[in-house]
Amino acid sequence: LRVDRSLQCVRASAVTGTDWMLRASALRLLQRTPIVGKRAPQPTQTPSQLATAVASLRVRPGTVRARSSAASDVKVEDSETKMAPDPKLVAMRAAMKAAGVDAFIVPSQDPHFSEYVPTCFERRRFISGFTGSAGTALVTHDEALLWTDGRYFLQAEQELGPEWTLMRGGQPGVPEPSKWLADKMAKGSKVGVDPAVHSLSEARALRSALEAAGSALVTLDVNPVDTVWDADRPAFPTALLRVHKAEFSGKSVADKVDFIRAKLDENKSDVLVVSPLDEVAWLFNVRGGDLDYNPVTLGYGLVSMDEACFYVDIGKVTNEVRAHLDEAGVVVKPYDECAGDMRAAAAAGKTLWIDADKVSVALVEAAEEAAAAAGPAEKKAKTENDDARKTIEEGVSPIPLAKAVKNEAELAGMLEAHLRDGVAMASFWCWLDEQAARGKEWDEYEIGEWVSKFRAEQPGFSEESFATIAGEGPHGAIIHYRASAESARKVGPDSLLLCDSGGQYDCGTTDVTRTHHLGTPTDHQKNAYTRVLQGHIGLTTAVFPQDTSGFVLDAFARRHLWEAGLDYRHGTGHGVGAALNVHEGPQSISPRFGNTTGIVPGMILSNEPGYYEDGGFGIRIENLLVVREAKTSHNFGNKKYLTFDYLTHIPIQKKLIDFSLMSGAEVAWLNQYHAVVWEKVSPRVTDEKVKAWLKEACAPVTVKTVVIG
Repeated sequence: LRVDRSLQCVRASAVTGTDWMLRASALRLLQRTPIVGKRAPQPTQTPSQLATAVASLRVRPGTVRARSSAASDVKVEDSETKMAPDPKLVAMRAAMKAAGVDAFIVPSQDPHFSEYVPTCFERRRFISGFTGSAGTALVTHDEALLWTDGRYFLQAEQELGPEWTLMRGGQPGVPEPSKWLADKMAKGSKVGVDPAVHSLSEARALRSALEAAGSALVTLDVNPVDTVWDADRPAFPTALLRVHKAEFSGKSVADKVDFIRAKLDENKSDVLVVSPLDEVAWLFNVRGGDLDYNPVTLGYGLVSMDEACFYVDIGKVTNEVRAHLDEAGVVVKPYDECAGDMRAAAAAGKTLWIDADKVSVALVEAAEEAAAAAGPAEKKAKTENDDARKTIEEGVSPIPLAKAVKNEAELAGMLEAHLRDGVAMASFWCWLDEQAARGKEWDEYEIGEWVSKFRAEQPGFSEESFATIAGEGPHGAIIHYRASAESARKVGPDSLLLCDSGGQYDCGTTDVTRTHHLGTPTDHQKNAYTRVLQGHIGLTTAVFPQDTSGFVLDAFARRHLWEAGLDYRHGTGHGVGAALNVHEGPQSISPRFGNTTGIVPGMILSNEPGYYEDGGFGIRIENLLVVREAKTSHNFGNKKYLTFDYLTHIPIQKKLIDFSLMSGAEVAWLNQYHAVVWEKVSPRVTDEKVKAWLKEACAPVTVKTVVIG
């Protein structure tokens, strides 16, 4: 997987000077050929002919239309505006033409399929101007389309230029990109992709859909977006690595490598390919700073029976990290050499174990091409049964499940992180209540900055675990709302605020949501909040057999909402990494039946039921839970029975509770929860004002019961 270092420059800026850009873009494409996958046809023009053709292109006034997809079809607005074509699209189409493709797909992904990507891989954002975190762009010679989901429809409408069509993903009548290509592109069309940012399974499905429609998928060595971006492309990140200490990891790198080798032997494979960045960080007990919010570094891992290699920018490896890896026998190699070593292993007849959803088609096809080109001696490699060895063994990597089941050291570190977080958030809520009492207003954007400020005062804090969601009133009903300085609503003495935030500490990762009223809540708000709290308590106190899938538990969190004809449109729980990514799998709690991963002791899950009223308000209560073995009087079927213990130690606002809806057991749980929060967090609080606030927030509730009859 070769990386063109000439592209690693500064952050993208506005594109101007179309002539020189088009000319350079087209000529660069002529000088390179694809290295993996189906080869793109060679351009029919000579370099001089293409340069002449590109030189003839000029930005001149033309008729363009602002377009968007509706819920059932694609509508074209009547208004037409005279303006210059988008120079980025003009240049990209010239690059596509030179590469011999009729369409090109630009996903949001990096080569490791990360949730957050470094700026140097934000190609979709660069070419479309859409800054949302989720979306796919598709450019043909006469169309430019952007798919995103309902969280970002309004944002995309505001950010996309008039040459772009917004495709409202998930809405009736709006096809997915593969379906659109199959239906709209002429037979014989060639659809280009960058194989480094599409997984094997994704590319396979796309190829199948295109071939069924008489078109072809073509992998390109040079991404046309990079050709347009050129010298303005941001540099690859260079944050230094740090050792994740043994007191927090609980297991040495050598032990983890031995575990992988045992799994290789079980799977009859020779090399495990590790591509997801959190899996690489977990395996080698290192942390980095290449991505926002996730303490990881750009890197790969290859583990065989006789070698473990970590592929990373050598400049990030400090002396301490080098010694740490040397002690475990890990060989550090440049990031770019992973593909070459995969080729060498494949050519030698080795079997590479890959997760088809998490490894790029570029790496896989590089290995397959090397195996196909290997000499007769290598091709005759046999297994014990004298069958020809496979080059690629597809299967789920053993790392995600091992990473999901935390050891006692990891759990202790996570608890410590949450106790520090408890101090930070008690300080924040105390401050906000005081501000409201004074009649002081802050906007949502400023609230996010204050949350980060209070966390930064805690030892071991490095960064947020995701961008704070601070939604006042109707903004609280936008599930993944992120305030900007322009969009932020005021938060004042009568506000209902939903605040979802988290922190990365040296010992662990936090994620918590509290909904807080600064004035007097309405009866409807209290009713909805109480039902959300009842669901939260119901899931926390659930007892269930080991290996129960998360979708079985989801109804515990929704029951009380359902009784009132209410619900929420998101999952109830996701896995969380230990000083790693705030979202991790494979476990989850959701109404979706597709994830059958069994829940076992040591897993961490969020518990975050909610209720959202469009244009009104949003409510969510979220704690992180750790799975523990339950003490039951019986063990039917010789099974272990499990329950949850909470990691989050932050008060739940009592003002919003309608206690007439609560059972005695639910009130007892709330009092016990607050008693533990006070016991564990108050000794860490040094500000007497905050301690007084915390004491009141954790004071027990007495509910009088009136018996009639």
